[in-house]
Order: sequence, then structure tokens, then C-alpha cells
Amino acid sequence: MLEFLFELIAEFVLQLFGELLVELGLRSVAEPFRKEPSPWFAAVGYTVFGAIVGGLSLLVFRTHFIAPGPLRFVNLMVTPIAVGLCMSALGTWRERRGQRRLRIDRFLYGYVFALSLGAVRYHFAN
Repeated sequence: MLEFLFELIAEFVLQLFGELLVELGLRSVAEPFRKEPSPWFAAVGYTVFGAIVGGLSLLVFRTHFIAPGPLRFVNLMVTPIAVGLCMSALGTWRERRGQRRLRIDRFLYGYVFALSLGAVRYHFAN
């Protein structure tokens, strides 16, 4: 049971760390552009970008953190929700500090990014 908890935390940290890096990069790149893209276009972009980050993570972490079985699927469903909540909390924290909130700092976009990252790892990790 302790091993599963460690594996779950490792998967969560990987997805959260990936999103934080993307958020940092987007914050620096997005500043000159004031016009926001449509929500649907942004969701598709975060889905694609999450899949790319998931693929890149396979270069570093070739094996899945969670042993094969039903818990791997549970992880695929639960971890993106937790990561989306963390990104939403980060966005709220940034707004309180007077900083601009990016779309990835909202639950849905953070969830979509983490889900696509997790889905790539779910299907292609050993």
C-alpha cells in the first residue's frame, strides 16, 4: 500500500511539475500578446501541448510509476483532477498578488493538460 502511495505521488508530481514549467514558459511568452485566443482553441492547444510533454517525459521516465493493473487507470482519472485543482489554486494565489492569471491557471485547462500528459504516459510507458 505504501508503494502505491509513493507511485501515485510520483505521477502527481511529474504532471504538476510539467504544468508548472509550461505555465512559467507561457507567462514569459504570453506577455507581449494581450488578445486571448478562443477557449476552444486554447483547450485544444493545451491538449496537444500536454501530449507533447507526456511524450518528452517518456524520454526521461520510460517506465510507469504505478504497476500494471486497475490502479493505473484510477491514477489516470484522479491525478489530473488533483493537478487541475493545484493549478486553479496557483491562479487564485497569483490573482491575489496582482499578477495576471493565464488560462492554464484555471481548473479546466490544467485538467486537460494533465489528462493528455497522463494518457500518453498511460499508453506508452512500459
